Amino acid sequence: MPLWPVYTGAPAPHDGITKLPPPPPWRAFDGGPVLDPPDEDADASATSPDRTHRAATYQATEHTVQLVNAALYLRRPLLVTGPPGTGKSSLAYAVARELRLGPVLRWNITSRSTLHDGLYTYDPLSRLYAARHATERPDGPPADTGIENHLRLGPLGTALLPYARPRALLIDEIDKSDLDLPNDLLNVLEEGQYEIPELVRASRDTPDRRAEVMVDGTDQRVPVERGRVRCKAFPFVVLTSNGEREFPPAFLRRCVALRLRQPDDVHLAEIVRAHLGEPDAYARRLINRFLSRVGSGDLATDQLLNAIYLARASGLGTDSLDELAEQLMPYLGQAPQPDAF
Repeated sequence: MPLWPVYTGAPAPHDGITKLPPPPPWRAFDGGPVLDPPDEDADASATSPDRTHRAATYQATEHTVQLVNAALYLRRPLLVTGPPGTGKSSLAYAVARELRLGPVLRWNITSRSTLHDGLYTYDPLSRLYAARHATERPDGPPADTGIENHLRLGPLGTALLPYARPRALLIDEIDKSDLDLPNDLLNVLEEGQYEIPELVRASRDTPDRRAEVMVDGTDQRVPVERGRVRCKAFPFVVLTSNGEREFPPAFLRRCVALRLRQPDDVHLAEIVRAHLGEPDAYARRLINRFLSRVGSGDLATDQLLNAIYLARASGLGTDSLDELAEQLMPYLGQAPQPDAF
């Protein structure tokens, strides 16, 4: 029976990720002792009901399914570009939900983001305060003066831990970063490993050369040996971009590129059906009006969903289409027009 596809765009979660074949020899990783996977019953979004809904209702095209599977098989990051509102970030949550990859690790990129931010954070001032407290109150409870107690792995650093099955990592709006970040990511994503210099030095004075550090998003602690982290299962990495800049060729060669287009009328109807139920006559008229305006580039699919929801929930009545258009068209980004429909 063919193994392809592992990700299918199905509405129900499943364990298809366990059927993923061995990686290409050049993308095999051998991280340390395997960590237990996140709770398989944990929601892929974990913190936001909105993300839970978006993950469950995401409507993947056949082209999207094919390229997601290519990234999974090749153990390569998926670079997703497209206009706002086309579901770039929702894709990561949908894949994590279907394949039971646990809560999505999310790294929101700004112009000030650095590779270090994604790997880990270390607070030397809190360690200094703990050491001073221990000196001033020697009879008090033991102070947490070890480096590992003041260090937390970031979303990228957590994703590269040696989990039994891949973690899902969303690196959102990579095109907002400074010019160096994509190149800085190259080595880490290529090698699937990194070092924490503070722990490397501290491990020399530790008998088992091992420390337990906190991971991103929780207070769970995981072992790190000799200050080095290397993945076992390469994470499912989604990098999103609005297409506002060019990336270095070396970076692009190491990614599977997916370009999302504005949905057509059939796909929009599927999206409306997943979120709000079967499109009625008003919904289909709004879909057509949306498609006539979307070329201007200032509309997103969630604005269409807002308008259709209002058409159903506002109680405006059905006698006057012009009146309904006058109420709803502002939510589609332009002033109402008498001949809206």
